[in-house]
Amino acid sequence: MAPSFEHPGEQAAQDPIRLVAVRDEPLSLDEVFRAVGDDAAGGTALFVGTVRDHDGGADVAGLGYSSHPSAEAEIRRIAEKVAAEYPVRALAAVHRVGDLAVGDLAVVVAVSCPHRGEAFAACRRLIDDLKHEVPIWKHQTFSDGTEEWVGAC
Repeated sequence: MAPSFEHPGEQAAQDPIRLVAVRDEPLSLDEVFRAVGDDAAGGTALFVGTVRDHDGGADVAGLGYSSHPSAEAEIRRIAEKVAAEYPVRALAAVHRVGDLAVGDLAVVVAVSCPHRGEAFAACRRLIDDLKHEVPIWKHQTFSDGTEEWVGAC
């Protein structure tokens, strides 16, 4: 029997979730972008969440993210839901935990689809659901020495 070779697009149709992770090391835009590459995709949308220097009128000095042990599984569950609801060719989502400084990447998600509108919609759904449903919490420290915990990131 001759070996069968799948076209990259065919593999994506079978398992479009290419990368899901919660990491305590710096995130890579290139890694996430490469993960969603697919010859059948005409549109790729990428969202990058960074640590900003202010929140609620206060200057942010830094922050830390912590996660429940189920966080990665919850990201995968959301990714599967998005892949089932949109014509996703490939999907990736990575969130950082630990101490981060202003400007650091906190979350990177990307989706590739046959068309740009679908990619935008799927990527927005992915980040919005991740933010509202995944048990990752943010502890902000402000320049005046005060601090606060923020619900799901």
